Order: sequence, then structure tokens, then C-alpha cells
Amino acid sequence: MGTGTGIGTGTGSSAGDGPAGPFAEGAGDPDDEPDPSALRIEELILGSERQYTPFQAARAAGVSMELASRFWRAMGFADVGQARALTEADVLALRRLSGLVEAGLLSETMAVQVARSTGQTTARLADWQIDSFLMGLTEPPEPGMTRNEVTFPLVQLLLPELEEFLVYVWRRQLAAATGRVVQAQDDEEMVNRRQAIGFADLVGFTRLTRRLEDEELGELVEAFETTSADLVAAHGGRLIKALGDEILYVAEDAGTAAEIGLRLIETMANDATMPELRVGIAFGTMTTRMGDVFGNTVNLASRLTSIAPKDTVLVDGALRAELTASGAAPESEKESEDLSGYRFALQPLYQRPVRGLGVVEPWLLRRRGTGG
Repeated sequence: MGTGTGIGTGTGSSAGDGPAGPFAEGAGDPDDEPDPSALRIEELILGSERQYTPFQAARAAGVSMELASRFWRAMGFADVGQARALTEADVLALRRLSGLVEAGLLSETMAVQVARSTGQTTARLADWQIDSFLMGLTEPPEPGMTRNEVTFPLVQLLLPELEEFLVYVWRRQLAAATGRVVQAQDDEEMVNRRQAIGFADLVGFTRLTRRLEDEELGELVEAFETTSADLVAAHGGRLIKALGDEILYVAEDAGTAAEIGLRLIETMANDATMPELRVGIAFGTMTTRMGDVFGNTVNLASRLTSIAPKDTVLVDGALRAELTASGAAPESEKESEDLSGYRFALQPLYQRPVRGLGVVEPWLLRRRGTGG
């Protein structure tokens, strides 16, 4: 559905309206022509030229204007009135999505959710990629070259390769997600799943934003997100989201989540450019929806992170119970005669009230042999 929806290059939108697109504000006047060079690049990316108004596109796709508007807005695009701003690709995408509804494969609500999740994900991806290529788009290799003369051939070379890679990664991720569904015991387990969830948070990030230049801050955030994402994936977890100074990840078992948490602390501690890190991990039932997770277990992990001392990992009682049950940590440090076979050490901390969650007993997690 992402193909053919990035319309409105050269047209503005007011703050908060989202990116320019089939309904981009400021493009409602048919006489308001976009910049020719921007239009040329847009046609290269979309593979076809503008020829439809939103009403004409909806009619050509055989859907109501109301449904077309819901789909396009779900993808994150604001209104353009009745400017001739849509392409044949937009009509085809709209026809495909509505066809899934007509065939009974998706409900209308689900189809809108597909449009919204795809739009939100690919919008961030597109912004990220443009940021990565910005140097090449703005610095001409030869004096006197315009930005358009630089951008067009660069996009021409990158577009097919990035498109193929996007489809490959999407298929890989879809295969992994489908595997998790197939292996689940029942539908309830897929929606409300018991698993481990961890937050990792950079300490003192607000102070850093006042001290560092924008470019330095951006490089730090990118390094943190990249390193964290690599560690989470390499050790069997799944990154849910990155929020600048914080990441959220899940793991199917407590041992994996604990290992990731400690690896994050150890790796960042060895990087002199990184601030200290703190990690909170909880285990329990959480609801998954549109790639995100919700529930008291998620809230508990977040609260544990906020009270964790710098460069430490705090876990809740449920995760501690999972670690002891699996043999990764002893039931009691004092009563166990031989501790050499355990991966982790756990130290109980004082119980404390946590807003919205009652009294919580956090446990300090360490790797065996590092002061545990």
C-alpha cells in the first residue's frame, strides 16, 4: 500500500497535519503547480505521473470517497481538496486494499489498521533513509550542480535496490511473526502473552540535550539505538521501539531478557562516549497490538527502570521466579553450597510502593562472578 501514496512534493502542510500526500493541505488549488524538478523526482519514485483528483481516483478504484479518505488518512496523508495529485499507482493500491475487504479476507476496520500501521512504519523508514542520504542529496560532487541534478541520478540508482531490500526484510519479518503465531498454544496466548519485557534508559539524557550540539546529540542517539538493536537481535530478543534515550524489547524467556539487559549495561559501559544506562525487566502477561505491547507488566518494567541505580539491571519477582525455576539463578544465594553452575546472581532490595502498581520488591540482577 505504500506504493504511490507519497504525493504532494512541493506542497506545504500545517504543523501536526502529517506529511504531504493525496490530501496534502496547500495543494487544493488546481492552479497551484508544484516545482517541476520536485515533480520529476516524484514521478521517478512513484513510477507514474499525477492524473487523478481524489474523487476520480476513488471512482476509478470502485470505492466510495469516504472509504478512500479513510484509507489515505490512515496512511498519514492530509487532504488536498480536489487537486489532480494522484497517480495510477494510488488507484491500484486503493483497489487492492478494498478488494481484500470485498473478498472477506479483511474487515473494513482491519484494512484501515493495515493502512495505518504500514503508513506509520514506512513514513519513519523513509525519513530515516532520507536522513542517511542527506549528505549525498545536498552536497554536489561538482561545483555549480543543482540539488535536483544531484538527487535525480542518486534516487534512480538507489530506488530499485532499496525496494528489493525492503521487500526481502518484510518477508523475513513476516515469516518470523507467522512462526510465533503458529507456535502459540491458542489465540489468547497470541494476544495476551506471558513473556519478558525490558526497558533500557540513558541516564541524564535531559542534561545532555542542553549541553550537546544537535548534531552530536543525533549521533549519540543513533549510536545508542543501533548498538541496542544489534544486541537485542543477536541474543534472541525483539526490539519493540526506540524512543531516543530509551528502548523497549521483549523476549520469550526470562534468561534471554536478563542476558540482553546485562549485555546492554556492559557494552555501553565500555563506550566512553555513552552516558550510564539503567535497565528494568519484568515478566508476565501483556497485550500485543500493531507491533506494540501494553499492560501492567509493561508499566512495571518501566517503573523498575526509573528507580534503578545507574549501570544496573532491576527485575521483578516474577522474572526472578522464572530464572530460578529454569536453573539460571539459585533460589537463595546464602543457602546454595555450589553457585558455579548458575548464570545469574540476584540480590533482593527493599520493597517500595510504585505508583499505580502497589508495593514492589525489586531484585538486583548481576552476572555470576561479578560481585554476586
